Amino acid sequence: MLDSTKADAYIAILKEELLLATGCTEPIAIAYCASRLRDVLGQSPERIEAEVSGNILKNVKSVIVPNTGGLKGISAAVAAGVVAGNAHKVLQVISSVDEKQFEEIRTYMEQTPVEVHCTDTQRMLDIRITGYAGEDRAVVHIANNHSNIVYEEKNGKVFKEHPLVDSDEDNLQDKSVLNVEDIIEFANTVDLQRIRPLLENQIKYNSAIAEEGLKGEWGANIGKVLLADFGGDIKTEAKAYAAAASDARMSGCELPVVIVTGSGNQGITASLPVVRYAKHMGASEEQLYRALLVSDLITIHQKTGIGRLSAYCGAVSAGCGAGAGIAYLEGGDYKTIAHTIVNAVAILSGTICDGAKPSCAAKIAEAVEAGILGYHMYVHDQQFRDGDGIVAKGVENTIANVGRLAKQGMRETDETILKIMCGK
Repeated sequence: MLDSTKADAYIAILKEELLLATGCTEPIAIAYCASRLRDVLGQSPERIEAEVSGNILKNVKSVIVPNTGGLKGISAAVAAGVVAGNAHKVLQVISSVDEKQFEEIRTYMEQTPVEVHCTDTQRMLDIRITGYAGEDRAVVHIANNHSNIVYEEKNGKVFKEHPLVDSDEDNLQDKSVLNVEDIIEFANTVDLQRIRPLLENQIKYNSAIAEEGLKGEWGANIGKVLLADFGGDIKTEAKAYAAAASDARMSGCELPVVIVTGSGNQGITASLPVVRYAKHMGASEEQLYRALLVSDLITIHQKTGIGRLSAYCGAVSAGCGAGAGIAYLEGGDYKTIAHTIVNAVAILSGTICDGAKPSCAAKIAEAVEAGILGYHMYVHDQQFRDGDGIVAKGVENTIANVGRLAKQGMRETDETILKIMCGK
């Protein structure tokens, strides 16, 4: 059994990562920052300067901000936060907007100058908003993760100031304790009562937005396409539910999602395929919960080396996590799960993140496919081996290689993606 100190650390990580969020987390982080700015300033700004990192820019550009009547972009997220945001709700900052406020948000966006600058910074997640009203000026700065406020100031009086670092893990739990073998041992032995509410919420909320995605007309309707043209087998269903949830979320659905590693799409991808497989297999509630722990923690473990935001599509990591969770449901041991992970990352690593938008749903479907295929390869005694591209001997070494690829190797790719998206 895992020692109690490490088990406690794993539970702390899960509590920190499995959070409820309404809307794509990058525009929501901007809305949270803007809402807090209004509170610090003491009134709605008459003019705003928003300085954001490139990855914030690309992830806000094409996604609909929920509870705004269909508005997109940084100015919409800022306006929603200022007009209707409740900063106490953090990543649910605009979850309780009244429809009557939609027009107020639009009017504020159209009438208030919002000057947007892309900041030259090593931090992938960086949001600094300055607001002006009469003679007053206020600043709120978020860095490294979506709700990490590092600076607040009004008229030169500093209310909050934390050292500014370039680490994605700033102010977060230490994740160096994560490894595949211990994750499986934790899933096998942890007292589920300690984390049951987290998993119940993940199943409840993520399933609800998937059902909405399949029922309504959202984005590119990838889930509907998959079910209509490729049948209703469990592999297709697993992909379709995850894709449908993403399509709804990217298109402004107001239903909340339980996120993983700061991302709703990754939270969706890590959970829904496992939930659908468990239902298909007639698995017990306990089996489902323990499989979800494998999927969530494998996803978090991979993303720790990659970072919150990257040119590397995070759905690949979550699809790999889902494959590991499905392998666990099927009775797979450490060796089975380790090979599933290695096979899955070898298939799809290198898929780019070019911002939050409807095509994320299609990438999620392919990521889930890679996770499932990675498992079935091992079942049929097939595997990718040390030296096959980025694959190294041992699952931990392969995960480390993916982190290096994403964080170091794809930095220039990220810059090129941003130039293309900005028409440069």
